[in-house]
Amino acid sequence: MTAPETLTNLRRAINENLRVQRGGADPVPYIDVGNILNDIGSRQNHAVFARRGCGKTLLLHHSSRQLDSSIKSVYLNCEDFKRHSFPNVLIEILDALFGELERHLTGWFGKKKRSRALIADIRKELGQLRIKADMQEQDVRESVARENSAAANASAGVSSSPASLRAGAGVAEKNKAETERTYRILDDKIRELDIKLPKLKAQVREFFDLSTAVKGVFLQIDDFYHQNQVDQPLVMDYIHRLCKDLPLYFKIATLKHATTLFADRDGQPIGAQERHDYQPINIDFTFSQFQRTKDQNRRIFHEFGSLAGMRSTEFDALFRGEGFERLVLAGGGVPRDCLSMFLEVLEGVQPPGGDGRIGKDDIRILSRSNFERRIEELKQDSEGREQNKLIRGIYVLRKFCLDKKTNVFLVSEQMMQQEDQIRGLIYRLLDYRIIHGCGSALTHKSRSGTFQAFAIDIGCYAHMRKLHGRFTEVDLAGSSAKERMRSAPILNAALFDELWREAPADAEGALFKEDQEAA
Repeated sequence: MTAPETLTNLRRAINENLRVQRGGADPVPYIDVGNILNDIGSRQNHAVFARRGCGKTLLLHHSSRQLDSSIKSVYLNCEDFKRHSFPNVLIEILDALFGELERHLTGWFGKKKRSRALIADIRKELGQLRIKADMQEQDVRESVARENSAAANASAGVSSSPASLRAGAGVAEKNKAETERTYRILDDKIRELDIKLPKLKAQVREFFDLSTAVKGVFLQIDDFYHQNQVDQPLVMDYIHRLCKDLPLYFKIATLKHATTLFADRDGQPIGAQERHDYQPINIDFTFSQFQRTKDQNRRIFHEFGSLAGMRSTEFDALFRGEGFERLVLAGGGVPRDCLSMFLEVLEGVQPPGGDGRIGKDDIRILSRSNFERRIEELKQDSEGREQNKLIRGIYVLRKFCLDKKTNVFLVSEQMMQQEDQIRGLIYRLLDYRIIHGCGSALTHKSRSGTFQAFAIDIGCYAHMRKLHGRFTEVDLAGSSAKERMRSAPILNAALFDELWREAPADAEGALFKEDQEAA
């Protein structure tokens, strides 16, 4: 059995690195199983996509430490600006960028008076724009608030109708119209930013010309999804134009399905387009390749074990049977979730109550509370109207799986292309690790077409004793998983609408009530 002191060191190492941030403990290195570090370290624009807890921030910080001395990086976290509206948020991001450059001026660019004067001039102009934006902000908020109020009154009573999720399309269109009106209200400020862009780029170009050591700067913008989604392409558009033809390269890290980097406004493309203006880097840990996801998580745990003075075999001995596979399943394959659950379950298996090893049932007991935490995270992140829709969607998908007595369901590729609202709901629940992607372009044994496979989180069912012996769980870790998915039940639009219509008004209350009755 592992010595208590070693386990204490392991717990400390994991706790200090659960959330990577500047000023924290020395982070573990990013575990690269492909060519990701080389890609993101290149002088190219990138967008890093992954769910929370998959290591986006760690990748940004670790890659910064690997850069050539002629390349510098500036890190910004959009959570700092999430309560700012456009274009104020853009002004804040630009000022933060040049503030960081000013802070490192001597070390990066040398003691040149002209460099300092350029930075001071840029920040002065941004400060003046910030004041101007603040003076007009109240009028904008009042205008949007009146429109939102009218929309809420008009949509009262719609939520229980069969096509209520489709009704969300009307809401989305209205939000788009509101954004365009807001854009027009703010047009003067945006025009002023646009007018200043050539001068700003000329100043940045001169700034680099004065330097003999720095050949490029990476602008790392983390958690971009914290920006209002309708503002995101506008912010991205300016950042892209600022970086273009300059030794500035943006590195965006965000949730893919909560981010809009490119849009069309009145026939005018706005933002940055994937593969044209930036290259995507996907670092998500999914169940489509379960063995790969399991191995990646194991390597991460081994790295923490090394920090605590543990050999890999010593760490592996902390699990028995299918314990580690079950931990990866319960964590949705997401390293942070797996690490957090590991800390919780490790405490419970220590003597005298346990033998110090983590088994399948130990994970099962914690799965429900982990599922509840994810719902709380969803509620904290989402706005009122979206929150109700997402929780209702959880109820619908779980009911479908429980009725069919299986943890995996299929959705046709055709429906995912045609049903925007259902696709959007599924993608949002993927982001919150309520459901998990486990296959794409699959064929069904008795239906034509191709399908995507999804698994509901084990916290939806693993604790329910009434399902014992009557629930067919596709073992995603098994070699026959893909073949068994080909027989999984298909959720079509008509059935989805029926379940949506029959869902109780208080879907969240019904979720937890059914849990209590079944436990």
